[in-house]
Amino acid sequence: MSRSNSELSVRVFKSKNELARGAAEHFSELALQAVAARGRFSVALSGGSTPQLLFSLLAVPPFATNLPWNSIHFYWGDERLVPPEDPGSNYYHASRLLLNHIPVPDENIHRIKGELPAAEAVHDTITQLQKYRENERTWLRFDLVLLGMGSDGHTASLFPGTPGTEDPGVFVKSVNAVYENRPAQRVTLTPPLINNARHILFLVTGADKAQALSAVLNGPRDLEKWPAQRIQPDPAQLTWYIDQE
Repeated sequence: MSRSNSELSVRVFKSKNELARGAAEHFSELALQAVAARGRFSVALSGGSTPQLLFSLLAVPPFATNLPWNSIHFYWGDERLVPPEDPGSNYYHASRLLLNHIPVPDENIHRIKGELPAAEAVHDTITQLQKYRENERTWLRFDLVLLGMGSDGHTASLFPGTPGTEDPGVFVKSVNAVYENRPAQRVTLTPPLINNARHILFLVTGADKAQALSAVLNGPRDLEKWPAQRIQPDPAQLTWYIDQE
């Protein structure tokens, strides 16, 4: 990436369970700070298997009982164009493991409507992101964006070999992507919106991602080959949680 390793905030955990616990504590701390400062906490959730342990932890005490769920708003970094009850939906897993178990108001859940055609899903997502913009901002500024990374270096639905999405005027985009032999049309947030978040937390686990992680953090800048390198906010906003594998 374009900054030195000394500027990277990386925490290594012994296991996936310890990583999830650390992420839950980080989530809780940021949520309480944001609600105290601004009256609401806006978080974009990630898909994939890695955050599912985090969701399960947030759904039980002490987090389930200590967090101000009425003031927490949930969004998603990306979504497949499938119905919300489809097991391929990122919303489905978040609702199954977390949202169905906490007293969060329905109006605080801002899912990407994967059951819509791509253009309509993009438009609806844009409308939701503009509704809670701060002051004179055109777009919502997330308090926290959770991200994962695939073994190919993709994050959200930003995949290798796809055109860059750094246009400052494009914050939501539809993409066609094939990953692990699963073709899917998707809607994704783009780097300009993600990089503007107050905090970004990558959760990366598994030996199969070690090579990609090394390339993303330590290798030369190659945004098309390693899309996770497109996430380049101010270093103070970015943290990586990884397991020893």
